[in-house]
Amino acid sequence: MALSRVCWARAALWGSAVTPGPHVTRKLQLVRCGLAWGAPRSSKLHLSPKADVKSLISYVVAKTKVINGKYHRFLGRHFPRFYVMYTIFMKGLQMLWADAKKARRIKTNMWKDNIEFHQLPYREMEHLRQFRRDVTKCLFLGIISIPPFANYLVFLLMYLFPRQLLIQHFWTPKQQIDFLDIYHALRKRSHPEILCYLEKVIPLVSDAGLRGHMTELCTKIQHGTHPAVHDILALRECFSNHPLGMKQLHALQMKALSRAMLLTPYLPSFLLRHRLKTHTIVIHQLDRALAKLGIGQLTPQEVKSACYLRGLNSTHIAEERCRAWLGEWLQISCSLKEAELSLLLHNVVLLSVNYTGTGR
Repeated sequence: MALSRVCWARAALWGSAVTPGPHVTRKLQLVRCGLAWGAPRSSKLHLSPKADVKSLISYVVAKTKVINGKYHRFLGRHFPRFYVMYTIFMKGLQMLWADAKKARRIKTNMWKDNIEFHQLPYREMEHLRQFRRDVTKCLFLGIISIPPFANYLVFLLMYLFPRQLLIQHFWTPKQQIDFLDIYHALRKRSHPEILCYLEKVIPLVSDAGLRGHMTELCTKIQHGTHPAVHDILALRECFSNHPLGMKQLHALQMKALSRAMLLTPYLPSFLLRHRLKTHTIVIHQLDRALAKLGIGQLTPQEVKSACYLRGLNSTHIAEERCRAWLGEWLQISCSLKEAELSLLLHNVVLLSVNYTGTGR
């Protein structure tokens, strides 16, 4: 009896390999299983639902980029001309979307700060003006594509008539030069008609001194001389009232001026007058904002765009010449009052027709 107790004590002390009973074995198995299943609950390797969604989105984006790259390489190898058009179209959409977001941000700030269009900085004013013209052109495409299956016809028309239907975002670099030359050639056709009308109204000017100035100015322009700023400003009184005030312009003269401003002339007289006046007021407001900013702050592309808007074909003129011409324009524009804006309207022809480098 004493010997058996000593054996059991020695076994417990030294960890003897005595086989436990079935009840003890079952408990040990349960403890081990509990430890094995309980560990992952506190593990940091398990991802949250948000992390799963983010990883899925990143995976889809990465795969999409890979597929898109393969698709672009396939088009570039097998359909190079179509690939050029496709690339320009996609970049144009991105630029138009960026313009839309910027225009929305400007409009939101205008509403928050309670300011008007003419109180904006120059670049924001110009962005809104150009974006409105672009959206108007895009809306026309949207309207004609409403009927069923008309979108296929619209794509064909866009391919055949890119100048008439597409905005500059969707033009190739070569098209931008060629189309701007075409538009300038169209407005140059109205220059002789506008100058001829100025000669016809000379006898209607009541002041003899103004009649002499008008005759001298028309003679200079017809002989190919570029007029000076003071020669044009000397006639500001003629353009504020009869016979060349905005309210006294005849229908044929307004049609010619509309073509010179790249506006449609196929409207009733009262709409032509209203549109010409509105367009000239916007340019006058832009001029004041530009004078406040300074021509030296503009990029070369901004300078050329500003000159083209005001009647000069700047695509073939050096940047320095464009800046000089724009400075002359601002001298005239910033000296005029709202009642004298008819002179600014005619200045599109008077200041640009004989400027150096406009032979094309």
